[in-house]
Amino acid sequence: MSLIAVAVLTAAAWLWVTRRGLRAMPPQLKPGSPLPDFRAADEQGDPVRSIELHGSPAVLLFVRGNWCPFCSRQVSNLTQHYRDIVDLGARLILITPKPLETTRRVAEFFKVEFDFWLDDQLAVTKKLGLLQKGGVPGAYDKEYGKDTVWPTAMVVDAAGIIRYTELSKHISDRPDPETLLREIRKTLKT
Repeated sequence: MSLIAVAVLTAAAWLWVTRRGLRAMPPQLKPGSPLPDFRAADEQGDPVRSIELHGSPAVLLFVRGNWCPFCSRQVSNLTQHYRDIVDLGARLILITPKPLETTRRVAEFFKVEFDFWLDDQLAVTKKLGLLQKGGVPGAYDKEYGKDTVWPTAMVVDAAGIIRYTELSKHISDRPDPETLLREIRKTLKT
């Protein structure tokens, strides 16, 4: 491949990535707001609701799936802080469009007990204003569909109030696990 072709492909990829950002924080996800009630399915396919999180703080991560190298790196980085988060009494929940079994394999590889919630029809994603239309690259869209979730991290307190939200500025941008740990600690002090 010529140097010009590589430069053109690199520029096209950069444009694809940078033009797929969210413009503003969805109002229902702003800190101080109650976490909207939504339904998903756990790893066994049983229904779960966000309201069930009341009683302990939680870190919610909306991840695109194991096909996304940035999501895989995020999960890998979290494994180093997982024990610190759960030792504070918080839950760590990854919400993904699909498939759970491949995402679970990633967690098993790193020997962590994340909770996985499935949003296979993107109903939660749409309700929360996190839909990324056309966000799945062409190589994967036949298996995963064209649309996906915008990478987002939230810290919710024991009363179900959102205390921290970070929407990735670009698909490659993810919050530092240290930041999530710090936000959980702040939540426990309030």
